[in-house]
Amino acid sequence: MGVDLRQVVAGILTITMFVMLGQMLHRDYFDAVQEKVQGDAHDIEFQGSRVAVEDGLVRAFEGGNKGPWMEDSHELKPCWSISQSDEAVSSKGYVTFSLTNGPEYHVSQITDAVMVAKHLGATLVLPDIRGSKPGDEMNFEDIYDVDKLIKRLESVVKVVRKLPSHVSLRDIAIVKVPTRVAEDYIKEHIDPIFKTKGNIRVTTYFPSVNLRKSSQGAETDPVSCLAMFGSLELQPAVNELVESMIQRLKTHSKKSGGRFIAIDLRVEILEKKNCHETGAVGSKTCYNAQEIALFLRKLGFDSDTTIYLTQPRWESSLNILKDIFPKTYTKESIMPSDKKSKYLELENSEYENVIDFYISSRSDVFVPAIPGLFYANTVGKRIALGKPQVLVPAEISGTSGVPTNYISPYISKKNHLAYSCFC
Repeated sequence: MGVDLRQVVAGILTITMFVMLGQMLHRDYFDAVQEKVQGDAHDIEFQGSRVAVEDGLVRAFEGGNKGPWMEDSHELKPCWSISQSDEAVSSKGYVTFSLTNGPEYHVSQITDAVMVAKHLGATLVLPDIRGSKPGDEMNFEDIYDVDKLIKRLESVVKVVRKLPSHVSLRDIAIVKVPTRVAEDYIKEHIDPIFKTKGNIRVTTYFPSVNLRKSSQGAETDPVSCLAMFGSLELQPAVNELVESMIQRLKTHSKKSGGRFIAIDLRVEILEKKNCHETGAVGSKTCYNAQEIALFLRKLGFDSDTTIYLTQPRWESSLNILKDIFPKTYTKESIMPSDKKSKYLELENSEYENVIDFYISSRSDVFVPAIPGLFYANTVGKRIALGKPQVLVPAEISGTSGVPTNYISPYISKKNHLAYSCFC
């Protein structure tokens, strides 16, 4: 059968047309997200230095500081000291509690329980760890170092591993306390119950996730500082896993000197209605993958930047972030394969939450796409470690922005609670 040359040519032209159309659509989509002005190169003035801007992105600062990365400051030292009046005096009563809802809550819960036990003169019972689902229970030592907790708190409160068998659960009164509970509140509201029942179970509630310093002139309780920043450390196996994942991220970041960004971005939370409400001054409170990608590009982070996401598993809505920053990873892609069955494939997500919290605390840059206690307590740990580059997302007008304009107010204004405990 003969071949009609005109049909062959028509077929080739049709295929070519679709290929060209596909390339045009992809380029329009990608370029629209990056909002680059091709060929636009100029300098801007920032805090007395010239900043090079090319294609709408910050490229270099005068004096050799390349791009938007900031250097870590020195690690701060504890300002608190335990006086003789703070030393442990144990009564016959006990204070029990649980750690719940993830490590960002654990920090506050351990602090409140220690404060209550200390000011009641009670013995603190080592907590269990409970997840968000019924039946999600773990031992404290599955995640945290028991010996270090007991040792570090021994100067202010006695800690025992288990509630003695002679103490009946019926003899324990449940007491709700507001986070950052103070001595005056304990004396007025909790001490009378403790004297009546002899033992209490403390549950912390969070009227606010604000971790700003107290009003000027008010001193932070040294026991609170010790409990919040000196009591919880990962047990060796979990700490080793976190370290191995951080090293893997650094390995992917050779062009930026081993530096990487951690972003708290969880699709499930972003999809909730209240995440899209505006703040008191009309600003957005949550940012999706596309908005975060644009924010980072306008600040000058190039496409070779390594990014760690707290999102549990990859979802298609994150593809735009990976299109712009190909080195974007979740836990499943950087965790050693021999560790996944224990730390990643269980229904209990406590291990995953802990990994996210400690990697975000140790990254060179932290970007909270979501407000809340994870952000606030991560900033607290970063302040203590001398890692001030916490960039709060915003809609940047124009084609570029300077990173220091977006540093978290907790750090730029030094109003985080951690500044009361470290100097």
